[in-house]
Amino acid sequence: MTPNEKLMQHLESLLETLPEAAKDLRLNMQNVLASSSLDTSQAWGTALASAYFVRHAALRDALLADAGEKLEDAAVDDARAAASLMGMNTVYYRFRHLVGKESYASRRAGLRMNRMMSPKTSRAEFEIFSLACGILAGCEACIKSHEANVIKAGVSEEQVNDVARIAATVAGVAVALGLDNTGA
Repeated sequence: MTPNEKLMQHLESLLETLPEAAKDLRLNMQNVLASSSLDTSQAWGTALASAYFVRHAALRDALLADAGEKLEDAAVDDARAAASLMGMNTVYYRFRHLVGKESYASRRAGLRMNRMMSPKTSRAEFEIFSLACGILAGCEACIKSHEANVIKAGVSEEQVNDVARIAATVAGVAVALGLDNTGA
């Protein structure tokens, strides 16, 4: 067993249950976490926030089990907070965008989002986790807002791209875990 496999044994065990049709996702999941331009906390926190957001308990639990020293409790808590807040925000802001009326866009949201301003990690890290959730929801307003915030905080476009790669891969793995292994 390689050092990387030891660090991801719970995730690896879960990925081994994927059907052959999802082999690419198994390899992609290992790759996006191991070769990201994000630091370890950002990459694993993005994956965890994404797993919370797509509501896949087994994937979330495997990531949590393997996160170990990679994620401090503050990052785990911020991943949870980002996923839950973005569960609300992506619905509301996507509605405003899709309805396309200025009368809605000019209204006050009136939704509490104080945690975004006072995360347990850093604003940049919380924004990264929020961006991943916005990407998963396909909320244009959320994607644009959080992308602008992370760029302003000094995150590179390469890192933003890696946030999208991690979120997309987590979503694909969650779907693949729901496939049966019979090939039928």
